[in-house]
Amino acid sequence: MKRRIVHFVQKYLLNPPIKFLFAIGAVPPGHVLLETIGRKSGKPRRTPLGVARIDGHLWVIAEHGRKAGYVRNIEANPRVRVKFREGCISPGRGTADLLDEDDPRERQRWLSHT
Repeated sequence: MKRRIVHFVQKYLLNPPIKFLFAIGAVPPGHVLLETIGRKSGKPRRTPLGVARIDGHLWVIAEHGRKAGYVRNIEANPRVRVKFREGCISPGRGTADLLDEDDPRERQRWLSHT
């Protein structure tokens, strides 16, 4: 039940304004727009995410783990595109890696101290 509520709030209340901020170039630091290819539709899917950038890598902790839509899209096709806020870094293409053996709580502590 909690996952459903959080998913609804993120999808319909939080993500649309952040996507709008990307469109006008006013995104707060630490956010990216991740573009994956839909595993069923084959269409581009854009998801705003909070990230940490360390040593040229972007780190994301998926709040819903393997149940997150963008994670399932990455499992089907790991090629992604990333849009950063204007003036910060140029948009990029790359490959996303899912870390099965990673402990999300420990990773969160690690990211908060770097």
